[in-house]
Amino acid sequence: MNLELVKQYLEGDKKDEDESKVANLPPRFIERFVAKGIKVDLIEPGRIVCSMKVQPHLLNAGSFLHGGATATLVDLIGSAAIFTTGVSSSGVSVEINVSYLDSAFLDEEIEIESKALRVGKAVAVVSVELRKKKDGKLIAQGRHTKYLAPRSKL
Repeated sequence: MNLELVKQYLEGDKKDEDESKVANLPPRFIERFVAKGIKVDLIEPGRIVCSMKVQPHLLNAGSFLHGGATATLVDLIGSAAIFTTGVSSSGVSVEINVSYLDSAFLDEEIEIESKALRVGKAVAVVSVELRKKKDGKLIAQGRHTKYLAPRSKL
């Protein structure tokens, strides 16, 4: 194993790196980057259904939807489902898990459905499923637990 190659892969090529580009990215850049092209198809208390085409910037080296993008969608759409219940904040992540069951490829239409399983005073739990829109085949299944910080009484 060439440890230097692993290090170089993670750190990138220092010659081509432009620190100002990274430093000047807008706040919450990753959410905008992953959610680009999302369309809300249905929204109701405790449930949201969205769809999107898999974009080129979300592909991994195998040319299918990147696992990190999938996990980010679980986070974003799951948080949105929490908001639909009327809470003032979607909280902070305590636990997130994703089971990857199939692949989604470039320009493939996917559907993302999130359901609030429980929204209490301190904890919210949502389930999120990503499916191929054409046949309903499950791509990934996620569960997200969030801590809902109590509001100050001051």
